[in-house]
Amino acid sequence: MTENKFEVVGIENSSDNEKIQKPSLTFWQDAWRRLKLNKVAVVSMWFLIVISVFTIIMVPFLSQDQANKFNPNEISVYKDLPPKSGLPIPGWEGKHAGSDVYEEQGVPASKNFILGTDDTGRSVAKRVIVGIRISLTIALVASLGDLVIGVAYGVYSAWKGGWIDIILQRFIEILSSIPFIVIVTLFTLLLGAGIWSVIISLILSGWTNMARQIRAQTLSVKEQDYVLAATVLGESPIKIALKHIIPNISSTIIVQLMMTIPQSITSEAILSALGLGVQPPTSSLGSMINDARNELQYYPYLIFIPGTVLVLISLAFYLFGDGLRDAFDPKSSGQGD
Repeated sequence: MTENKFEVVGIENSSDNEKIQKPSLTFWQDAWRRLKLNKVAVVSMWFLIVISVFTIIMVPFLSQDQANKFNPNEISVYKDLPPKSGLPIPGWEGKHAGSDVYEEQGVPASKNFILGTDDTGRSVAKRVIVGIRISLTIALVASLGDLVIGVAYGVYSAWKGGWIDIILQRFIEILSSIPFIVIVTLFTLLLGAGIWSVIISLILSGWTNMARQIRAQTLSVKEQDYVLAATVLGESPIKIALKHIIPNISSTIIVQLMMTIPQSITSEAILSALGLGVQPPTSSLGSMINDARNELQYYPYLIFIPGTVLVLISLAFYLFGDGLRDAFDPKSSGQGD
């Protein structure tokens, strides 16, 4: 009887077989790999990092009082100066309507204001830096408040289910039906117009969206085998939530947080522009726009500069959040491997 011999065709040895295999990646490593492919999201991420680091570094060097400080005896000298870089850059030479404002008002030759000054002679550059700091602080605190309340509420509602879930969801619907401006006005009357009334209003009106998203994800995750196994083994609901549920919906939490921050920044700017937010002389991006409304016709840069910064920061958060969503869930954008 003839012995049959089989020969493997196409692979010389086992090492070649191992080379063509896809390297094993964790969920976070794979998400980071996908995010790096999105150039717009990466640029937005680095832009936000640079802005945040610069704002933090400037804290000991530039205080709110320094940004608000002006000499009433020198207002006529330093008021409404156009941007001047000290370099022969067109449009950035300290001129307004063809005339050298710095020379006309007797500004010392050594003084250049790179973003100009406002109607009291305060540096717009200093106020923009402090304004970014305050606007980001308000947005981050409000977004973290949304995160804590929304995650806890959403997980608890989905985990309990039944009539408890029904009651909690009806409460969210009632709260969501209250107009945002009503909540802001109420806390402005109670606490006065300022940073804390804005933060509390943003938290009370914003956590409901986070709670809905987390509830939907928890309803799906709590039926998984590992959650059922933990329940059978007698682990407490809090431990199951912290160890199994929240880590497995962390991608949704991060994306939702990245989308909440720019919404909070924009809301703060709108409230400040309406006079219900940060009040003068405290400078936020919104309050700077509000302060400059009366001078828009003659000194448009006073609105254009903080407005541009506001748009760029908000857009960067949205683009970065959109990139994170695609990285965590590539099927949602049709990029699945």
